Amino acid sequence: MTNTVLHKAETRGHANHGWLNSMHTFSFANYYNPQRMHFGALRVLNDDTVEAGMGFDKHPHDNMEIVSIPLEGDLEHKDSMNNVSVIKYGDIQVMSAGTGIFHSEYNRNKDRRVKFLQIWVIPNKKNVTPRYDQITLNIADRHNKLQQILSPNPDDAGVWIYQNAWFHLGLFDKGVSADYQVKANGNGVYAFVLSGDVTINGQALKARDGYGIWDVDKIDIHAVSDTEFLLMEVPMIF
Repeated sequence: MTNTVLHKAETRGHANHGWLNSMHTFSFANYYNPQRMHFGALRVLNDDTVEAGMGFDKHPHDNMEIVSIPLEGDLEHKDSMNNVSVIKYGDIQVMSAGTGIFHSEYNRNKDRRVKFLQIWVIPNKKNVTPRYDQITLNIADRHNKLQQILSPNPDDAGVWIYQNAWFHLGLFDKGVSADYQVKANGNGVYAFVLSGDVTINGQALKARDGYGIWDVDKIDIHAVSDTEFLLMEVPMIF
């Protein structure tokens, strides 16, 4: 029997710190909802807007796979592994925090905001040596098709993490349909709509809605309008 969970955009947790406006799909920081702790191994899905010239000071992480997907603007990253980089729309950044890292993230522009998704996935391997990676994707490869951006395999398309997970982005024109085949037994798929209107297995979704579905072999996607969305396939038991 198929199982689903629907998280409408307006039901998310909200924290406005002035310099940071953050929407939390799952419990995070001061937002706590025992019904929304995670979706399988997907632990955090934060929709963040950082004001011009502002950002997150150096802070620690450990034993978490941290994925950043920029949506607008330029985000500067510095970490304790001596990485200094800037990520923007079209880039994907990943960190395996493992035994522990420190990093900071800043909006490097003084005249505009930066928007990005901060995603945490619970790893299947603890206390690994910390690692960092960042790639630039060809956005055309998600036009009316599903572009793989993350997997468990270092030799596969996109970045990789220590978890049996796959992420895909789609940028569909109105009327386009596609199927997504679940890649691993016991995995579920959490869809997050970035813009527009889409139906997944018949469920109507709007911008910033989230929809989790598991105990299925595939999901059906139909673009009701021009739409951009993220699919995150993760183990439901971890």
